[in-house]
Amino acid sequence: MPNKILFCATVDYHFKAFHLPVMEWFKQQGWEVHIAAKGDMELPFADRKFNLPIERSPIHMNNSAAYRELKAIINEQQYKIIHCHTPTGGVLARLAAQEARKKGTKVIYTAHGFHFCKGGSLLNWILYYPIEKYFARLTDYLITINNEDYQLAVSRRFKAKQIAHVHGVGVNTSNYKPMSKIDKWRLRQELDYRTDDFLMFYAAEFNKNKNHQLLIQAMAAIKEEVPHARLLLAGKGALLEESKQLAEQLGVGAMVHFLGYRTDIDKLLPMCDVAVASSLREGLPVNIMEAMACGLPIVATRNRGHSELVMDGENGYLVKENQIKVFANKLVELSRSKSLREELGEKSGVMVKKYSLAQVALELNDIYKSLMEQPQADNKERLQWVVL
Repeated sequence: MPNKILFCATVDYHFKAFHLPVMEWFKQQGWEVHIAAKGDMELPFADRKFNLPIERSPIHMNNSAAYRELKAIINEQQYKIIHCHTPTGGVLARLAAQEARKKGTKVIYTAHGFHFCKGGSLLNWILYYPIEKYFARLTDYLITINNEDYQLAVSRRFKAKQIAHVHGVGVNTSNYKPMSKIDKWRLRQELDYRTDDFLMFYAAEFNKNKNHQLLIQAMAAIKEEVPHARLLLAGKGALLEESKQLAEQLGVGAMVHFLGYRTDIDKLLPMCDVAVASSLREGLPVNIMEAMACGLPIVATRNRGHSELVMDGENGYLVKENQIKVFANKLVELSRSKSLREELGEKSGVMVKKYSLAQVALELNDIYKSLMEQPQADNKERLQWVVL
């Protein structure tokens, strides 16, 4: 019987977005890969996929049925390793795996940003802190993806058997990389942008946390000083129409371009001058890592995920979430100095190396190998991801 690993999360898209390289690696090792999440998306490298009625809200009634189904699956399949992600998926998987752990199954949980954090709301601490701390004791390896979460887990004495800090899910520096001036100009021409337009880019779901209104308000603040500025917003979501209406109300409808869901961000990003990010809370955002790999300077709101990636004044600027004028001033400053953009962008390219797929692969290699009950592999056998 082959060794089996189960990956569990709230929704199946999570795996397509972040974990295909890991799934492929396990297949290369001869392991059987199973997925348990909500959704009917076809995923490569998955031998079996279980569509569970998991809901994001931890108190949703459907989660009781999801727990029962997941427990039955785990007890039947006899997994060697279970790696769970997302808060609800992580709770249900660790609850369901208690009997299996007694028989030797190893459970990994990756916290993609604790919902409680330094300076966070009292409500989030009341709701999420006791949950994360309790379930840590049902975890063989707790993986955090930013230093603040790692320090919190250690200082608050979370009782996972081991706690590790891994540099995110990895950014593909082969796909996301700087673009030559000629290619940049050519692509801008194809997409009806001028070579001297000042292009800013943000890829994010339109929801309350992503805080798009800050960017739109900043555009309104610079529309007279930087009339050639263009804000490119990729994504969809519940607040998309509201954001469009705000842009029109503030007189920047022609300056804010809503691109919808895109699969060509690796082309659009390096065409731009600056990457912006306005979210209120982040664990370790992939969109900023991708922008850094493209050699862009960053202007972002200050939170733990952004603060881990952006060193204020070195590869960009960090601004408090309510400082619209300060955010706008940083954009004006960058629009006026190509040399400053290049200086900060070069620093981004250097700083992003420790977040590359290759580096994250090395870090995960040590964790997985320690749980696979195999001798440590030599360099040729170490985790090497083939990126699609």
